[in-house]
Amino acid sequence: MNTKLPKNLQAVLWSRSIDSLNIDKDKTYIIHQIFSHGRMEDILWLFRTYTASILKEVFSSHAYKDYDAARFHFTKNYLLGLKKTQLNEKNYVKNIPRDIR
Repeated sequence: MNTKLPKNLQAVLWSRSIDSLNIDKDKTYIIHQIFSHGRMEDILWLFRTYTASILKEVFSSHAYKDYDAARFHFTKNYLLGLKKTQLNEKNYVKNIPRDIR
Protein backbone atom coordinates (compact mmCIF):
# COMPACT_ATOMS: atom_id res chain seq x y z
CA MET A 1 0.00 0.00 0.00
CA ASN A 2 1.65 3.20 -1.12
CA THR A 3 -1.19 5.64 -0.51
CA LYS A 4 -0.42 9.05 0.97
CA LEU A 5 -2.40 10.16 3.95
CA PRO A 6 -4.81 13.05 3.37
CA LYS A 7 -3.59 16.33 4.88
CA ASN A 8 -6.85 16.73 6.84
CA LEU A 9 -5.82 13.76 9.03
CA GLN A 10 -2.97 15.80 10.53
CA ALA A 11 -5.40 17.11 13.19
CA VAL A 12 -6.09 13.53 14.35
CA LEU A 13 -2.54 12.23 13.90
CA TRP A 14 -1.06 15.19 15.76
CA SER A 15 2.01 13.58 17.31
CA ARG A 16 3.64 12.81 13.95
CA SER A 17 3.93 14.62 10.64
CA ILE A 18 1.58 13.24 8.00
CA ASP A 19 4.52 13.26 5.57
CA SER A 20 6.57 10.96 7.82
CA LEU A 21 3.83 8.35 8.31
CA ASN A 22 3.73 5.16 6.29
CA ILE A 23 0.27 3.61 5.86
CA ASP A 24 1.67 0.09 6.26
CA LYS A 25 4.39 0.51 8.88
CA ASP A 26 2.43 2.95 11.05
CA LYS A 27 -0.99 1.35 10.72
CA THR A 28 -1.36 0.61 14.45
CA TYR A 29 -0.90 4.28 15.33
CA ILE A 30 -3.03 5.50 12.43
CA ILE A 31 -5.92 3.09 13.06
CA HIS A 32 -6.10 3.63 16.81
CA GLN A 33 -5.69 7.41 16.63
CA ILE A 34 -8.49 7.69 14.09
CA PHE A 35 -10.81 5.29 15.93
CA SER A 36 -10.17 7.05 19.25
CA HIS A 37 -10.14 10.70 18.08
CA GLY A 38 -11.33 10.90 14.48
CA ARG A 39 -14.49 12.26 12.97
CA MET A 40 -16.85 10.00 11.06
CA GLU A 41 -15.28 11.06 7.74
CA ASP A 42 -11.87 10.00 9.12
CA ILE A 43 -13.28 6.63 10.18
CA LEU A 44 -14.81 6.15 6.74
CA TRP A 45 -11.36 6.83 5.25
CA LEU A 46 -10.02 3.98 7.45
CA PHE A 47 -12.57 1.56 6.02
CA ARG A 48 -11.69 2.63 2.47
CA THR A 49 -7.96 2.31 3.14
CA TYR A 50 -7.68 -0.88 5.18
CA THR A 51 -9.61 -4.14 4.96
CA ALA A 52 -12.05 -4.97 7.73
CA SER A 53 -9.82 -7.89 8.76
CA ILE A 54 -6.78 -5.59 9.17
CA LEU A 55 -8.83 -3.11 11.22
CA LYS A 56 -10.13 -5.88 13.49
CA GLU A 57 -6.69 -7.48 13.88
CA VAL A 58 -4.95 -4.22 14.75
CA PHE A 59 -7.70 -3.16 17.16
CA SER A 60 -7.87 -6.48 19.00
CA SER A 61 -4.16 -7.43 18.95
CA HIS A 62 -2.53 -4.09 19.74
CA ALA A 63 -4.08 -2.48 22.82
CA TYR A 64 -3.97 1.31 22.77
CA LYS A 65 -4.86 3.11 25.99
CA ASP A 66 -6.28 6.32 24.54
CA TYR A 67 -10.02 5.67 24.15
CA ASP A 68 -12.83 7.03 26.26
CA ALA A 69 -15.24 4.26 27.30
CA ALA A 70 -18.04 5.17 24.88
CA ARG A 71 -15.68 5.41 21.89
CA PHE A 72 -14.04 2.09 22.77
CA HIS A 73 -17.36 0.23 22.99
CA PHE A 74 -18.76 1.90 19.85
CA THR A 75 -15.64 0.99 17.87
CA LYS A 76 -15.40 -2.56 19.21
CA ASN A 77 -19.05 -3.54 19.14
CA TYR A 78 -20.54 -1.58 16.25
CA LEU A 79 -17.87 -0.36 13.86
CA LEU A 80 -15.86 -3.60 13.98
CA GLY A 81 -18.58 -6.08 15.00
CA LEU A 82 -16.46 -7.56 17.80
CA LYS A 83 -19.29 -7.78 20.36
CA LYS A 84 -18.51 -11.40 21.20
CA THR A 85 -14.76 -10.82 21.40
CA GLN A 86 -13.45 -10.39 24.93
CA LEU A 87 -11.09 -7.42 25.14
CA ASN A 88 -9.98 -6.00 28.46
CA GLU A 89 -11.14 -2.40 28.40
CA LYS A 90 -8.50 -1.57 31.03
CA ASN A 91 -5.98 -1.81 28.19
CA TYR A 92 -7.90 0.65 26.00
CA VAL A 93 -9.87 3.14 28.11
CA LYS A 94 -7.67 5.97 29.32
CA ASN A 95 -9.37 6.74 32.65
CA ILE A 96 -9.32 3.15 33.91
CA PRO A 97 -6.12 2.00 35.67
CA ARG A 98 -4.28 -0.83 33.90
CA ASP A 99 -4.44 -4.31 35.30
CA ILE A 100 -0.74 -5.00 36.01
CA ARG A 101 -0.31 -8.59 37.13
